[in-house]
Amino acid sequence: MTSTLVYGLAISGQAVARELATRGENIILADDSLDSAAIESHRSLANEIGAEFFTSPNEKQLQEIINKVDRIAPAPGIPEVHRVIKLARQHNKTLVSEIEIAYVIEQSAPVPRPMVAITGTDGKTTTTLMASAIATAAGLKSMAVGNTDVPLVAALRSDAQMFAVECSSFRLAYTQSFRAKASVWLNFAPDHLDWHPSINSYRDAKAKIWAHLIHDDVAVVPVENLEIEKIANASSARVVSFGAERGDYHALGGVLTSPHGSMMKVSQMRRSMPHDVTNALAAAAIMIESGLATPSDVASALSDFVNAPHRIELVASNNGVSWYNDSKATSPHAAKVALKSFESIVLIAGGKNKGLELGEMACEPTRMRAVVAIGHAAKEIEAAFSQICEVRRADSMRDAVAIANSFAESGDAILLSPGCTSYDWYSNYGQRGDDFANEVRALIQQLKSSGARS
Repeated sequence: MTSTLVYGLAISGQAVARELATRGENIILADDSLDSAAIESHRSLANEIGAEFFTSPNEKQLQEIINKVDRIAPAPGIPEVHRVIKLARQHNKTLVSEIEIAYVIEQSAPVPRPMVAITGTDGKTTTTLMASAIATAAGLKSMAVGNTDVPLVAALRSDAQMFAVECSSFRLAYTQSFRAKASVWLNFAPDHLDWHPSINSYRDAKAKIWAHLIHDDVAVVPVENLEIEKIANASSARVVSFGAERGDYHALGGVLTSPHGSMMKVSQMRRSMPHDVTNALAAAAIMIESGLATPSDVASALSDFVNAPHRIELVASNNGVSWYNDSKATSPHAAKVALKSFESIVLIAGGKNKGLELGEMACEPTRMRAVVAIGHAAKEIEAAFSQICEVRRADSMRDAVAIANSFAESGDAILLSPGCTSYDWYSNYGQRGDDFANEVRALIQQLKSSGARS
């Protein structure tokens, strides 16, 4: 009987533990320091599946646990520098991710369901959701899984006919066989250097999306990124490209075009910012090249596609000023995408930096009216923009919204695009985005009630 240590018991870890226990494995559960409610919840899970549970095991306990198991399944939140990873490698124990476990289980089915896979520094969730929507338009019961609200392993017992799998570097790092019929690597920039020990480790984890491809598979690459293209060409797969104006899938002349014919006009998309277009091309490429959809399915899906929240999401407009929630932009690379989408911006940025160069965000000086710096990284944000425009610090989101409003003029976009994680003021980026949206609506209501201009 295989014995597995599941370390980290949030959504993914719990799903892995339940599935492996159902399959008769011996499971040990562990997690780092938790509050009393979480400890009680995890003890309940341990009782449910008949597993041992350890909270914050000391070094000796952890060594004893690792000696007893065949492999370790770390949750996506457990960084490569964590002591459980170091000890696992010292003891030559297999490290296995959630998507690897799920993939192996699915491949044991009489007829494994098809998968497409998406990775990249930014745009993964949007492209995954687009791919799933295209599959639905093609008549398939599809699920967007992986680095989403639903882990792949939790979806295996569903009636889905195919899976669009969002693959973070955290999930790819510990894969040994995972592959998809068609997969895309959207882009690459420094990120998650609080999880990976180096940029090379981050790159190597991403590259695993193509490590096990066969000649019938398709690797989809951004046409302008020679580094990603080189990694794709080293695989056994057929390589297909996408890009805004060139590539096998492109949008030159305002038309989404594929090697199999035109798909739709860009103007027919519900939203068509530059990154929306390239994400759409990438989603179309993996769905069409996998044989799961046609150009007409792409048009049907994307004409009605609504993105997930907190991604350059319009919150409100008042007196010519529009407010956008881009709380999901937790890296400078992601924030730069948003900054290129508007002509005149009051930016709210900052939070907890994850070891990245925030100066990269000061890439659109002519678009910047002002910046409001927030969170632990406020000083870094201030330094990045001080030579470009006026910068003022805020001590709360309410304060930030009020200050941003004082800077704005008609025609401006007030944009929350932090370039940092939310783990200083908030538990997650969703909570941060919701707080921003609530404060914006409250301010606008106050302004309307008082008859003041925004």
